[in-house]
Amino acid sequence: MEKKPIIKRVLTVITLGLLLSLTIVGIASKTKADATSKAGVEVAYKPDMPNGADNFYKSNKVNKKKVSFKNQYNMEVVGNLFIPKDLKKNTKNPAIIVGHPMGAVKEQSANLYAQKMAERGFVTLSLDLSFWGESEGQPRNAVSPDIYAEDFSAAVDFLGTRSFVDKDRIGVLGICGSGSFAISAAKIDPRMQAIATVSMYDMGAANRNGLKHSQTLEQRKKILEEAAEQRYVEFTGDETKYTSGTVHELNENSTAIEREFYDFYRTSRGEYTPKGSSPELTTHPTLTSNVKFMNFYPFEDIETISPRPMLFIAGENAHSKEFSEDAYKLAGEPKELYIVPGAGHVDLYDRVNLIPFDKLESFFKENLKKK
Repeated sequence: MEKKPIIKRVLTVITLGLLLSLTIVGIASKTKADATSKAGVEVAYKPDMPNGADNFYKSNKVNKKKVSFKNQYNMEVVGNLFIPKDLKKNTKNPAIIVGHPMGAVKEQSANLYAQKMAERGFVTLSLDLSFWGESEGQPRNAVSPDIYAEDFSAAVDFLGTRSFVDKDRIGVLGICGSGSFAISAAKIDPRMQAIATVSMYDMGAANRNGLKHSQTLEQRKKILEEAAEQRYVEFTGDETKYTSGTVHELNENSTAIEREFYDFYRTSRGEYTPKGSSPELTTHPTLTSNVKFMNFYPFEDIETISPRPMLFIAGENAHSKEFSEDAYKLAGEPKELYIVPGAGHVDLYDRVNLIPFDKLESFFKENLKKK
């Protein structure tokens, strides 16, 4: 009988656009997403759906086609191509690549953004990053910032060779962790003509320092030591450990950030389990690979992206706002920091009444127009 993988957590920091809880805990069974438990008492839980939460939106104004293509490492990347129904395919059109939050898949936030932007006249492509969703990569849920960035460049390869796409008018939109991967890609791929991020996480800084530099060097070293020791375990064929991601239950001691992510990833609002995975593993990267984020510095040399324009969108109340602010300070011109009043981090994943689609439309139309 196949052993069930054990999900482990190490200390408490925040990362990925998901809650990074790095304390060691074994998850033995699936927790019901609609309930929380404390001292044996079940409390009914209902997702917070106001403000237009619509993660699984399906547009009747665009055509959807599943596509796949190879990145430079010969790994198959899978995505959804959205084409406006009124698009003139005998002309060259602007296109936008949309990346999902770290630990998520294209069905969570990315498809929504891609469809909404396709309704506004763009060819769009939402993709599963390697090791996640339908894209290739072993082990599953592995962390590899360089390969994630490569996936964005491979998406440019794909779009730029479509007869109805203008290869000189391709932009990228990264949500949460993908914001840092899109920036990492754009630094070395000048084909990306306009770069926008929403609720961005600097995955490197989040893992090295925690939110607001709350993690000490000693805590960081403890995480590295545990991951290093776990490599021996897995090298000799024992079980894989997983870390971070979204908690599987809430109780009276749950933090506001835990509740924020739980509300999206563990309820009908945004819960999605890709084929071949399980609810116990969704959002959780492997422990031994997650430390690779500590060598990830997406904002280093971010000014070299200039004069290509950059737009950083963050919620006024987002716990992750510091990352967009840091990127904005370091970026070259032209650049803009756009703060959404009253919005938190996860609000901008799917709340269509808060997501500034008009702002995104104007940014990409202005910066992907014919020269």
